[in-house]
Amino acid sequence: MGYYTPGARRRTRFSMGRVLVALGGNALQRSGGGGTWKEQVAQMRVTAEVLASLVSDGYELVVTHGNGPQVGTLLRQNELAERELPRRPMDVLGAETQGQIGYLIQQELTAALVRAEVPRTVLALVSRTVVSRRDRAFSHPNKPVGRYYTEVEARTLRKREGWDMVYDGARGGWRRVVPSPRPLRWVEGEALRKLLPTGWGAHIVPVVTGGGGVPVIERRRGIFEGAEAVIDKDRTAALVATALAADTLAILTDVPAAAIGFRKPWEKWLGEVHAAEMDVYLRRGEFGEGSMGPKVEAGLSFLRAGGRRVIITDPPSLSRSMRGETGTRMLLD
Repeated sequence: MGYYTPGARRRTRFSMGRVLVALGGNALQRSGGGGTWKEQVAQMRVTAEVLASLVSDGYELVVTHGNGPQVGTLLRQNELAERELPRRPMDVLGAETQGQIGYLIQQELTAALVRAEVPRTVLALVSRTVVSRRDRAFSHPNKPVGRYYTEVEARTLRKREGWDMVYDGARGGWRRVVPSPRPLRWVEGEALRKLLPTGWGAHIVPVVTGGGGVPVIERRRGIFEGAEAVIDKDRTAALVATALAADTLAILTDVPAAAIGFRKPWEKWLGEVHAAEMDVYLRRGEFGEGSMGPKVEAGLSFLRAGGRRVIITDPPSLSRSMRGETGTRMLLD
């Protein structure tokens, strides 16, 4: 087991280090599928085997996850049931998805760990993330959520619900946009650090801050209020990885690595790369704002806070990426 002191990165020879894995949507729900619970269980079962192999290799594991498709489903359920049931705000939907996905990860990862003969208690925690009421995102919402609407529907929702709507020319429809403020602090982080014993990686796999955490604003010390917003899960993952003194932040997505010139004739997949070089690529717009950009930004933030390395890859490539054989591997200069 590893030796743990908050803020430190000392390990005994029995531990390969601590890794926080941030699961993207493809790790939870197959692209192009119907989004049924049966499909999600099957997809998570495959991902759980990958995670269990890290524990078998001697890593202390922490898990976080996205929640985009699941929140979209709940938003649609809100709409369909609105004649009989009151709508629930975005922060409540975020908490609901944490429970739903946390349960799914608990079920499948626990079973995978048993099969790998490295049993652990998978501990899913409903987590809140503090954001600032002064964040520019609240006056300039830009994160699309939910389904596509016709122009008539969008006009009605603007007037009746006060929603901000934007037109997606590529899809020929309107979508609701909500604020996506920057995460500042993980509310439950300090308490979890105090609760976790020395060498906790031999006993517990925490699942925390799903969907970036439930967004809350601290009205006064210790008093929080939910915010109608969503938080980028990779940015929060960097905060959590730092808080739990992880050595590695592994961000799983639907491609095997980050690339410059993505889908262009000069496309180049990135392997081992230093933070300064990635920062140059980020600044010149090589990574999409709604896709790879936040992942690279989160990785750079983690490295600058003292992390050892960042991996960006897909679930099937994770084990090889941890061995330095594939994937994008970001290192501090």
